[in-house]
Amino acid sequence: MPGKPFQSKLNPHGDEVFALLDAGRSFRQVAEQLNRSHGLGVTHNAVFSFAKSHRKRRGARLFFEGLSPDIRDQMLKQIAAVWTHDSTAIEGNTLTLGDTVKVLELGLTISGKSLREHQEVYGHARAIDGVYRMLRQPGVTEEDLFALHRAVMQLSAVDALNPVGDWKQSYNGTTGVVNGQVVFMEYADPVDVPHLMKRWIGDFNAPLGEARQPEEAVGAFVRAHLGFVRIHPFFDGNGRVARLVANIPVLRSGYPPITIPLERRGDYIDLLWEYENAVGKIRRDDPLVPPHPAIGRFAALMQTEWQRTLTPVEEARRREAERQSKMM
Repeated sequence: MPGKPFQSKLNPHGDEVFALLDAGRSFRQVAEQLNRSHGLGVTHNAVFSFAKSHRKRRGARLFFEGLSPDIRDQMLKQIAAVWTHDSTAIEGNTLTLGDTVKVLELGLTISGKSLREHQEVYGHARAIDGVYRMLRQPGVTEEDLFALHRAVMQLSAVDALNPVGDWKQSYNGTTGVVNGQVVFMEYADPVDVPHLMKRWIGDFNAPLGEARQPEEAVGAFVRAHLGFVRIHPFFDGNGRVARLVANIPVLRSGYPPITIPLERRGDYIDLLWEYENAVGKIRRDDPLVPPHPAIGRFAALMQTEWQRTLTPVEEARRREAERQSKMM
């Protein structure tokens, strides 16, 4: 039966194969290392076929797997800069994308910009590292969410009513306009947050890793994001944490993160407001994400802006293919 010899050779070393791929080794590099270490005599095509056949059982191949370390690292830096800039800019950070690259890659201080803005960028980049570490976990925990909150809110003053790395202790809400009238919309009551977030975590983890098609990955992002921000479990930083954690099912599906550029901030906020105002304040046992037409428009916006991170991945894969063809 075709493929059986290499399957029998690689099966005992499956964990090592995927560990090397997770570390950014190419299929050729994995084959060479296994041959040196275990005398297997397998080709890079055998490693590729083995990984492909075992992918469903072990979860989708992460978008940065199988690339040469230098190509992988440069691509991850590009995506981290875009992801960090887009998410912090939505919350009012005035560092440009170019500034963000200088801060993250060169450690530069941008003249005229506040310490807080620099720390927001560093904190978000650290939170991205935390998200990548969570990808091989069976699910996300309450403490994982607290860790992301501590990363993005690292310079906040100690305040019992506004805790960092814990659920909110005070009420919060947002203001919008309905039929020409200014309206205040309140998020979940603090007393309901632990129960609501236990439900959210359960719903989030149940289908984690099941998305395979792009539309399924976008759908998982949308459900996680809308449910999270509807609860608004933290006193501040909810948007940044939502945009981080909602990308975990996207990343686990083998795709790069979804980001929302500053240019679409108004559309993004308007759709969130429309949805949240329409479905109303969430109570302890309410549905987390009730149906509403705004959900489809929100998903369409995410799908459109996804190209911002898909393009660097496509370029990295092209460079890797060119390099591998030259080595054959």
